[in-house]
Amino acid sequence: MTEEKQNEQFDETNDQAQSVATEDVETNETESVDNTENVEEVEEEKLVEIPEAELEELKQKVNIEEEKYLRLYAEFENYKRRMKQESSIMKDYQAQRVLTDVLPALDNMDRALQQEGESDDFLTFKKGVNMVYNDLLRSLKDNGLEEIESYNQEFDPNVHQAVMQDSNPDFESGVVTEELQRGYKLKDRVLRPAMVKVNE
Repeated sequence: MTEEKQNEQFDETNDQAQSVATEDVETNETESVDNTENVEEVEEEKLVEIPEAELEELKQKVNIEEEKYLRLYAEFENYKRRMKQESSIMKDYQAQRVLTDVLPALDNMDRALQQEGESDDFLTFKKGVNMVYNDLLRSLKDNGLEEIESYNQEFDPNVHQAVMQDSNPDFESGVVTEELQRGYKLKDRVLRPAMVKVNE
């Protein structure tokens, strides 16, 4: 093969390579343009405005959910406050049942102390009962027990139970002239009303 023909073949091969390279560049540029257009279309889709009706519907749903949350939150706060109050009440009045059961024993001691006698044995016994009574009453008062005042007090149906009437000129009408059975309270709660005689 002559040198001239070799040069011609080389030129043809070179032209073909350049043509292929040019086509690849054009293809890449076309794909790049297409990708750019796709990105722009996506961005345009993202920026599409929500219709007014749909926006209002979404706002209403948000408001409804917010109201539900606020209502549940308020109910939970009320529940916590109620449980705290109940716990406080239980703590304040936890001794109520025990104190109520002890009241008959206090009554019996009180009646025993009202008995009269002159013998040394009786006086010694009465002194011992009085000491036990005072110690027990002191302990019960430390746990919230209170005696209800009755004698010479105006009759109060909340703390007094009238079982007899009296006609005593030394007392005004509606005043307690005698306490027949002592009444007790636990803080502000009546454990047992006092049984009293009330002047007419």
